[in-house]
Amino acid sequence: MSTTRKKVYGYLAEFKSASALYKAAEKVRDAGFTKWDCYSPYPIHGLDAAMGLKRSILPYMVFFGGMTGTITAFLLAYTTQVVIYPTVVQGKPTNFFTLPAFFPIMFELTILFSGFTTLFGLLALMKLPRFNHPLFASKQFERSTDDGFFIALEARDPKFSATGTKDFLGEIGGSSIELIEEEPA
Repeated sequence: MSTTRKKVYGYLAEFKSASALYKAAEKVRDAGFTKWDCYSPYPIHGLDAAMGLKRSILPYMVFFGGMTGTITAFLLAYTTQVVIYPTVVQGKPTNFFTLPAFFPIMFELTILFSGFTTLFGLLALMKLPRFNHPLFASKQFERSTDDGFFIALEARDPKFSATGTKDFLGEIGGSSIELIEEEPA
């Protein structure tokens, strides 16, 4: 008979309302926790600031993805239309000054590369796809998409302790505090 111990993921605490979750997030941030997240059925204005989250790097990634698309399109059009196979149309020159003819493909590849960078950058930043999450085992967490407001403090946080974290969540207004364990791999 195999006796495998489950690994502790962390604690999940429920809060009464969006404002209670917002205030609790500020207290968790001020307490110095770094590995935690808030869950609510709808976006809460200002919750990112209350959690102390920095601005995402996704816009920068999309900008450089778009610029890569623009440069790729220019090089592709210039190389094929000017260097390899110069196409003379109505006596117009085949040199750098035919750049306006390249605008449609430059625009299209800028949009295409920006779109792909957005999709794959977002998936990478969110660490997706993840087919299962330890919080899915909690019965009360099912309400996070309906009417529940939750904070999950992860055990991998340096400030996490089995009893101290549970008491802290109770002090800041958390109810139905549940220990979440990961299924063994």
